[in-house]
Amino acid sequence: MTDDDIYTDSIHAGQQPDPATGSRAPPIYQTTSFVFDDDEHAAELFALEAEPMTYAAAYTGKNIYSRIMNPTTMMLENRLATLEGGIGCMTTASGMASLDLATFLLAENGDNIVTASALYGGTYTYFTHTASRRGIEARFVDTLDYEAYEEAIDEDTAYVHVETIGNPALVTPDFERLADIAHDHDVPLFVDNTFATPALCNPFEHGADLIWHSTTKWIHGSGSTIGGALIDSGQFDWAAGDYPEITEDNPAYHGINFHENFGEAAFTFAARARGLRDLGNQQSPFDGWVTMQKLETLPLRMARHSENAMAVAEYLDDHPEVSWVNYPGLESHETHDNASEYLDGGYGGMITFGLEEGYDAGRQMCREAELASLLANVGDAKTLIIHPASTTHQQLTDEEKQASGVTDDLVRLSVGLEGTQDIIDDLDQAIDAST
Repeated sequence: MTDDDIYTDSIHAGQQPDPATGSRAPPIYQTTSFVFDDDEHAAELFALEAEPMTYAAAYTGKNIYSRIMNPTTMMLENRLATLEGGIGCMTTASGMASLDLATFLLAENGDNIVTASALYGGTYTYFTHTASRRGIEARFVDTLDYEAYEEAIDEDTAYVHVETIGNPALVTPDFERLADIAHDHDVPLFVDNTFATPALCNPFEHGADLIWHSTTKWIHGSGSTIGGALIDSGQFDWAAGDYPEITEDNPAYHGINFHENFGEAAFTFAARARGLRDLGNQQSPFDGWVTMQKLETLPLRMARHSENAMAVAEYLDDHPEVSWVNYPGLESHETHDNASEYLDGGYGGMITFGLEEGYDAGRQMCREAELASLLANVGDAKTLIIHPASTTHQQLTDEEKQASGVTDDLVRLSVGLEGTQDIIDDLDQAIDAST
């Protein structure tokens, strides 16, 4: 995708003037249900014979129920699919709901998931304490140990999972190498692209098969609306692996075979008809409408986040009270080369660092910050700061924290859109007050 494409598609993709009223802004279709033409029309829709579940169809009166599809959320879905280069998207009530939606379709009792260990704490807990209750094993490997992925995958592996920019280690893996490893075993590569967004990275261009987002973060960007998205590349051959929900006659949906009926869009149709319908974790029309407005400025915001973060990282790197700085844009970062290859237009808005005086100084610095807000979120227009070892990752064992990249002294900084010098001045006074 060219620079012009992403600026244009962030504003226009998936939405046209409302055919009923001519409204240029997207309407909010705040309704649970839609009137059918007659009983035959309803039967065709429920049998998936009238081509529902695409944006164009939903926008022209082929809707079933807002738990499955809604014209407002489908505008957002089509825009995200366009930006990521996918063929379909399902928006959900949260990022974790998107992860769960994919896992629901792809994994069952006795299966396993091979995942990078550098993960958001909520994802780690989902794999270890939620998926495990369904009999699904999570196998964690060092994010950059490609031989370990190879050794961990077996005939019961449902998917390989990794983050574009690992949270909080901020490592970027070699996606093409990972994709080759996964595809050699006929399993999809599933990427959390939350930290990069499509403004900086398109994992589908590098071999990924599925992408998920917490749209709560940079895609929305204002810290007011929780949401998620699951995007399908349409490139994976589901018939080559063991995915009965997609490739076999599905008893939960009157025996339909999604792979035979919908080809490359099989996952998209199954995720909507089986996943959203039965799990009920869809995004609300209002939340989808708000997120779509915010998405219009995504390329502009990500450029500014990256610019500010680079300046802040360089400041911290030169500070005598800072013992280490972790930012993909710094040449000292262990995956700077991978980040330079796979990220286009910046290195993102996240920095982690540690103070010379360690755990207590890191906690105190978060208390002393005035411009930066101490809270458990990232990707806001405002600069955010937190000490994970005492907050978001405190439930993990020392071994688990080490595997996920959380050290006792680590401070996580989500760099916002404020004036660059204002951010630096705030960090400067907070460090001085804490050391």
